[in-house]
Amino acid sequence: MSWLSSSQGVVLTAYHPSGKDQAVGGNHGKVGEEATPSRKYGQYTMNQEVTKVSEKPPYDRSSSQDSLDELSMEDYWTELENIKKSSENRQDQEVVVVKEPDEGELEEEWLKEAGLSNLFGESAGDPQESMVFLSTLTRTQAAAVQKRVETVSQTLRKKNKQYQIPDVRDIFAQQTESKEKAPDGTESQSVRTNENKYQGKDDQASSLVVGEKELIPLVPEEAPASETDINLEVSFAEQAVNQKESSKEKPQKSRGDDAPLLNFRLPKDKTGTTKIGDLAPQDMKKVCHLALIELTALYDVLGVELKQQKAVKIKTKDSGLFCVPLTVLLEQDQRKVPGTRIPLIFQKLISRIEEGGLETEGLLRIPGAAIRIKNLCQELEAKFYEGTFNWESVKQHDAASLLKLFIRELPQPLLSVEYLKAFQAVQNLPTKRQQLQALNLLVILLPDANRDTLKALLEFLQRVIDNKDKNKMTTMNVAMVMAPNLFMCHSLGLKCSEQREFVMAAGTANIMHLLIKYQKLLWTIPKFIVNQVRKQNTENHKKDKKAMKKLLKKMAYDREKYEKQDKSTNDADIPQGVIRVQAPHLSKVSMAIQLTEELKASDVLARFLSQESGIAQTLKKGEVFLYEIGGNIERCLDEDTYMKDLYQLNPNAEWVIKSKPS
Repeated sequence: MSWLSSSQGVVLTAYHPSGKDQAVGGNHGKVGEEATPSRKYGQYTMNQEVTKVSEKPPYDRSSSQDSLDELSMEDYWTELENIKKSSENRQDQEVVVVKEPDEGELEEEWLKEAGLSNLFGESAGDPQESMVFLSTLTRTQAAAVQKRVETVSQTLRKKNKQYQIPDVRDIFAQQTESKEKAPDGTESQSVRTNENKYQGKDDQASSLVVGEKELIPLVPEEAPASETDINLEVSFAEQAVNQKESSKEKPQKSRGDDAPLLNFRLPKDKTGTTKIGDLAPQDMKKVCHLALIELTALYDVLGVELKQQKAVKIKTKDSGLFCVPLTVLLEQDQRKVPGTRIPLIFQKLISRIEEGGLETEGLLRIPGAAIRIKNLCQELEAKFYEGTFNWESVKQHDAASLLKLFIRELPQPLLSVEYLKAFQAVQNLPTKRQQLQALNLLVILLPDANRDTLKALLEFLQRVIDNKDKNKMTTMNVAMVMAPNLFMCHSLGLKCSEQREFVMAAGTANIMHLLIKYQKLLWTIPKFIVNQVRKQNTENHKKDKKAMKKLLKKMAYDREKYEKQDKSTNDADIPQGVIRVQAPHLSKVSMAIQLTEELKASDVLARFLSQESGIAQTLKKGEVFLYEIGGNIERCLDEDTYMKDLYQLNPNAEWVIKSKPS
């Protein structure tokens, strides 16, 4: 038996409960009154400001959904109770008090994360370096950037910094000129120039009330669930602006996309759906910059405050399984199994749970014995990497408890310190559609290790839910059990009011529900962001090409000869309507393929694989993929991509068949 097959698995963490009057990092308080809504067992990581809330609890029992149990918060509070009991048997961890950043610090950090650090500070000067990037922004994205630049500029002036502070009007001078040439999907809105009115927070007080109704619907819906497409071609913030404007014109119009039983789906895109992991690292970096700006713009439009939490340096273990940062854990795992992207202990715990059968009633809900869990943790620390741990002795419910413990005990939360507050703030967005859009952007922004581990967790949870008829674990049941484990962090925290804890409980359970139910949608990169990356690459290519021509001219090269050579590399004597597909690792190295209206990426792969012989013949579907490389992007294509439509979007690309990098 290989080492991997016997030792794959998960990592563990502890949770520090807080009583009503308990100081951060103090001793555990007593358990609150049983079965009363005033009980407090948990402590949240971030000091999130909450807007006005209704006096009634944000949740209630109702028969409007799958079952009475699905709408009850009992699973949530029971899980908190179980967490408290298990934490009493764990060693206390150091709690770090998060210091509020100085004025302007968050905005500076935001601009750095958005790839716009050269707009301020000592590196500020000629803003031309960022002009290509800024020229691709929508009006709402530009307004979000402008707001942060203004804040940083004012802060720097107050601090009497001597270096040059950019004038916002200079930075965005070109934006006004190019309003009508915005990226695909924003032309109809771009002619409007009054960005300031979209930055108000007039709806903030009502957003949470609306959000509460969305969290757990109380009114039964007689109509069957219907499906609607999520629009990925138009900026989410632009869609929010249009919705606000249309609601002002028609105030009596019902909230169509917010109906409790409305399901969302991805529309088919003829140029191919782009998933996280499909893009080259350099393009994915641009996607992350744009996603941060778009998320901020969306929150600005909807009047919800978005503050990135600054990462805190805390003392962590540099080896072992529990209380170890994900990156450190993966480094030691990769020494055992190269290419590992998900912690081996995490994989092994999921595997152990599944070996016991996913039809077990109360799976994930019923905890293992606290003392036994503690002993298993100690034994795993000593024997896991040696491959001598006896997995047969681990009961299914114990493995589930260890899985949740691993998530809680991570020194930094799985949803990341930087964006945990933003995940929590999703509950304040008015509609389910906008909550999904925000979650989509947040998933894109997670560090690779966090995102990969979260994906493995959500896929496992969906497999549990697929057996709900026997294990009695519906999506909402699972969401309520898992929410406390994902939205708490033992090493960071502040006391929260009782009222806020109620709001957080229902809100985080709702967010967890959306993460599980719509995980396929959430791992998709919106088309409007992909198009912005294409435009950036096109503009940068033109700029580089001009610089090269100028250089060649100075060196006395024949400019005409250069252009001929450049043209020949693109055209390669291929007839119009025909593409040449390269497959350097297959026996059929290249093939000219005639483009037709119905030709898909899967058809191109099938033609190559059908002509393979010997070892290459064993290649299966899903092991090699067709890529578009160069032109205006580097991307792995999904099999339903229509090649002719994509060729028109990126005529200068090279088409290559290869496997995905591990």
